[in-house]
Amino acid sequence: MKQGKAPSDRLAVSKFKLNSLLDITMSINANLPTGELLSKYENILRKHLSIGKILIFMRSSTWECLLNGGFPEELEKMNVEERLSGLTEVLTSAYSEGFEGVEIIIPVFNNKVCLAYIFIGDIEEEGEGMSPVIKHLAFIQTISSIIIVAVENIRLFKESLLQEAMKKELELAARMQKMLIPDPEHMPKDPKIKISGIYFPHYEVGGDYYDCIKLSGPKTGFCIADVSGKGIAAAILMSNFQASFRALFTSDIALDALVLKLNTIVSLNAAGEKFITFFVARYDRESGVLEYVNAAHNPPVLYDTVTGEVTHLKASCVGLGMLDEIPYVKQSEILISNYSKIVCYTDGLSELKGDDGKEIGTGVIIRHIANNLPVEENISAMMNELGLPHNNPGTFDDVSVIAADLAN
Repeated sequence: MKQGKAPSDRLAVSKFKLNSLLDITMSINANLPTGELLSKYENILRKHLSIGKILIFMRSSTWECLLNGGFPEELEKMNVEERLSGLTEVLTSAYSEGFEGVEIIIPVFNNKVCLAYIFIGDIEEEGEGMSPVIKHLAFIQTISSIIIVAVENIRLFKESLLQEAMKKELELAARMQKMLIPDPEHMPKDPKIKISGIYFPHYEVGGDYYDCIKLSGPKTGFCIADVSGKGIAAAILMSNFQASFRALFTSDIALDALVLKLNTIVSLNAAGEKFITFFVARYDRESGVLEYVNAAHNPPVLYDTVTGEVTHLKASCVGLGMLDEIPYVKQSEILISNYSKIVCYTDGLSELKGDDGKEIGTGVIIRHIANNLPVEENISAMMNELGLPHNNPGTFDDVSVIAADLAN
């Protein structure tokens, strides 16, 4: 009969385990990188516990092989989700369950979530005695849990740092983008044209844009645009579009020619992945002529305060970037004979849902501007009613409005 280990041997093993746990804990407290922690862990199991092979699958966004000490590389390609789904206890018969070369699989849980699977193979048996893994299984589970949780915390910490850095970058991008949108205080305000606007991006940055440019002579130009989609990609395209628009828009360029030139630029920059709906207008305060082109944008609302007539300035061509070449662009003109108001908006406003669950459309705009008050006051009252920007849970997109009082 095989003699049991002497008390001194058992004491030595216990001391080794205690020292190993202490070393690992101190290493974690010293903020050692993941690689060094795993190296210490592998050394403890392979060198001191006579375990020949060890492999760790760990979950982040997907299951990945975190450590492979001795197993064939083919094992790293295993579909962990498919093969190990539902494993909650130590599997001591892994080989007989179809895991070739693997003898034991240890799941590691934290807060009832499986973080990792430890594969163990090529175990050196101690003669006729119990396998060292079985004998030291509780210790292996303990030190594995400590290591895996530490590695997970390192990952989460790095992730939080990255998110914080991205947050700061987005805040900077939002400030820079805000600089591209005209400050309402500095937009034209004279007896014959007063322009105001609002801009509420759904995220930190967005794909909406409006602008107003005091052109030479009696003319003032303004526009509103909306990039398909939201977020950073839309904001980058819109920033480029703003620069192109400002470089090309003059007092004498034909608006249809302007749209064709902008379409070429957007088509090159967006490469067919995005497009821009766009409305551009130019008002001559002396003649009272309002020229405009609507490139697939939501129809602005024009309200004559004297006659009460409402006109929707409908689209006359496709959006910018939808086609490499726009086949036809129609430039339109309207003579402003009476004090009128024009409201241009993006679909983040018109597609909001009302109490009946239907899109509000332009009805709410018409209701608010059908009076003789300045349009800036109308828009402010409308935003308050709709709970924008922060008190409307139905907001799902960027919301922008540029509006003008026009007189002749």
